[in-house]
Amino acid sequence: MEPVRIIELDIREIAPKALWANVLLVVIFAAAYHFFAEPLSFSFSWWAVLFFTAGYAALIVLHELFHLIGFVVFGKTPISSLDYGFDLDMGIAYATTSRAIPIKAMKKALLLPFWMTAAIPAALGFWLESQTLMLLGAMLAAGTYGDFHMYRALLQERNDSWVLDDPKLPRLRVYADNPNEKSTGE
Repeated sequence: MEPVRIIELDIREIAPKALWANVLLVVIFAAAYHFFAEPLSFSFSWWAVLFFTAGYAALIVLHELFHLIGFVVFGKTPISSLDYGFDLDMGIAYATTSRAIPIKAMKKALLLPFWMTAAIPAALGFWLESQTLMLLGAMLAAGTYGDFHMYRALLQERNDSWVLDDPKLPRLRVYADNPNEKSTGE
């Protein structure tokens, strides 16, 4: 079965935009933090650097884990169909499923990491008055740039479509019918 559309991210095109989004979000969140939480002040702490570095690595792993959770919870995929890892050549972490899922489920699976690894940590950073946690949330929000790009592309598709994630590239294949089911007309 051939896909009706292929949605692909060009990493070289999207990386500079994501970097600018990162800078913009960090500046906006830092300004908001200092406006609402505490007066403008800067301090340096090795513990804060260590917390930020460990937190950033942990949230990247959690970001991909939440994609996998989204595939299982929203897309009803079997755990055996899931895969995750890092592509060092492309400089990306990935989470994928070998099963096609309904487009509504894919939209939810794409945005779940934003809420869990960006919005919640940023909100907690404001609430707990932790600038480090707030900045982690800002950077992980920018890290979902590609997810939002794909989500926006999926909004143009029919709600009864199916989506198959590419196992190696940031690419989604959109199908009119469920490609998991074998065609009886062949």
